[in-house]
Amino acid sequence: MVRPDVQRDNRLLTPAEVAALLRVDPKTVTRWAEQGKFGSIRTLGGHRRYSEAEIQAFLAGTARVPRPRPTPTPSARLA
Repeated sequence: MVRPDVQRDNRLLTPAEVAALLRVDPKTVTRWAEQGKFGSIRTLGGHRRYSEAEIQAFLAGTARVPRPRPTPTPSARLA
């Protein structure tokens, strides 16, 4: 059964396929889906599947270079 908001021409990806695209562990993919970073559906067997279009949009939105964290000043380390 396909969710109404998932178009028929939109491919569904396995956690391993998403992990390869995002270059993370499959468990991280599951954790991010549980945190709401992107959606997932469950197959009748209980396996997760991810919308390829949604993952591509997530990838495009996170493709920016992360800003470096400011280094704490020596006085802040003593506090």
